[in-house]
Amino acid sequence: MDINDLYGFSTILVMIAFIGVCWWAYAPSRKKRFSDDANLPFADEQKHQQAQAETDSRAKTDVTNK
Repeated sequence: MDINDLYGFSTILVMIAFIGVCWWAYAPSRKKRFSDDANLPFADEQKHQQAQAETDSRAKTDVTNK
């Protein structure tokens, strides 16, 4: 067994790990979770818009009450 055998085994090991990660990432059972996670940054946007609208309505109410 020389260094070239070690290179061959490590190449096969990395290839198996790569295929495993691809299988994990693209498995149909994880599609819903990844879809929900992909939309996570936009969840705060909706809350921010509601808070901004509430702040704007308070400012208008304060101006009309003075």
